[in-house]
Amino acid sequence: MHRLVRPRRGRMIAGVCQGIADRFGCSVVPVRVLIVASTVFFGVSILMYLLLWILLPEES
Repeated sequence: MHRLVRPRRGRMIAGVCQGIADRFGCSVVPVRVLIVASTVFFGVSILMYLLLWILLPEES
């Protein structure tokens, strides 16, 4: 397993979804779909995404 970091490759905005997918060894597509769906239906993931963008270190 990889560390939870924001990678430089495969990112769309900040690399949060790609970092989560890399960490858990899954495809980035389901992670992105879950983030978008939870934003549309619950609105909570916008705050979570922004916090992870700030708190996760960038890949060196």
